[in-house]
Amino acid sequence: MFTLLIVIIVLALIFDYINGFHDAANAIATVVATKVLSPVQAVIWAAFFNFLAYWVFGLGVANTVAKTANTSEINLTVILAGVVAAIIWNLITWWQGIPSSSSHTLIGGFAGAAIAHAITIHGFSDYTIIEDGVEHTRHWYNIVSWYKAGKDGGMPSGVVIIIAFIVLAPLLGALISYLISIWLLNASKKSILPKLFTITLMIVSVWFVYSQMIPYEKIVADGGKPRFESSVFWSVVFESHNIKWFLVAFIILSISTFALVFSSLNLHKADAVLKKMQLLSSAAFSLGHGGNDSQKVMGIIAAAVAVYIKTSGVDIMTLPDWLQVILPDDDKGIKGAMPEWIPLACYTAIAVGTLSGGWKIVKTMGSKITKVTSFEGVAAETAGALTLYFTEHFKVPVSTTHTITGSIIGVGLTKRVSAVRWGVTVSLLWAWVLTIPVSGLLAAFVYYVLNLFI
Repeated sequence: MFTLLIVIIVLALIFDYINGFHDAANAIATVVATKVLSPVQAVIWAAFFNFLAYWVFGLGVANTVAKTANTSEINLTVILAGVVAAIIWNLITWWQGIPSSSSHTLIGGFAGAAIAHAITIHGFSDYTIIEDGVEHTRHWYNIVSWYKAGKDGGMPSGVVIIIAFIVLAPLLGALISYLISIWLLNASKKSILPKLFTITLMIVSVWFVYSQMIPYEKIVADGGKPRFESSVFWSVVFESHNIKWFLVAFIILSISTFALVFSSLNLHKADAVLKKMQLLSSAAFSLGHGGNDSQKVMGIIAAAVAVYIKTSGVDIMTLPDWLQVILPDDDKGIKGAMPEWIPLACYTAIAVGTLSGGWKIVKTMGSKITKVTSFEGVAAETAGALTLYFTEHFKVPVSTTHTITGSIIGVGLTKRVSAVRWGVTVSLLWAWVLTIPVSGLLAAFVYYVLNLFI
């Protein structure tokens, strides 16, 4: 069983690597299309910020993914089948040049294999389980966490929410990029109103980000460990929650500063500044991509270790430190714990994968959806980054592919509706809709095959 756990960990990191080159286009397509960076420079730039996300993001999305299926009712074969199916579907879509979602592939595979396991063990009839001394009646489909209400009115979680964001993430990206584009277009005119709006936005942004900061006292409460024990200031600045909001403020203030001087620049100077800003916006999106997508693999590895601990019957305290994983449970007040090697390995894998590039998908994302200029590249990547930061804050695992595609469509709409190549967009939508059910069915098939040998 321990060997099977190691195989799952290795395959999960291979999936993370594939995710890197499969999704490399998400972060670099617009900077390559606008010739701000060469393809080689762009993948190095994106890979660096993919890895840098290790110091920026927490583990909220990882926890959500780890709870896709009830870990007390599955075995390691389920997780292995889910990862294998996700790798197969990712390679197929990469080979065909389809920018499908690696995130939804992984979640669909995990859920599909779990359902196949429940049907194999219990059939379609009801069964009972005992949790904390209480007997519960279950159905085969209850093995997947479909929907769970948020605690104290917070964001709900579950596969239904993830499916909802197949639509909501690109819509949110499109709306934000459309609004940023309209804002900057108005800022290019010699009028006082856009400048007043920009100054107001800067003030509101600073106030909002300040209100979101977690103070030092809260960081160390309940045994929390600050990143810099010798300095209160740096501990607050580099706390993962705080640094994410600092980045949001930095992005908004950078765009705002440009908006204030946009009307005084000639076309050549404005384009030169926008190309420099594209480096900032693509870096911000790469950070979001690394933080969002790596966490999904962390969640799978954490779930695998948790299942191994449960099914093997070993005491967690007798395990080596590198295997001591505790999945959080808000209902029971249990705080999660994850060995440092898991996030470090995942961020490294996705960064190396990004370095490998994914040129088939770059072409689709960078030019086939709509013609992208530096102006539109900044708007699209900024919108994509902000969408990823906000969804990560609410612990929702969204697709970076869907997010940036929606953002590119949003900037295309500011020109005219016909500027978006809807034929390409509709084919992408079909790929998105089919990803979860196809990867789920594929994982179920892989599970049944593996069950014959394991």
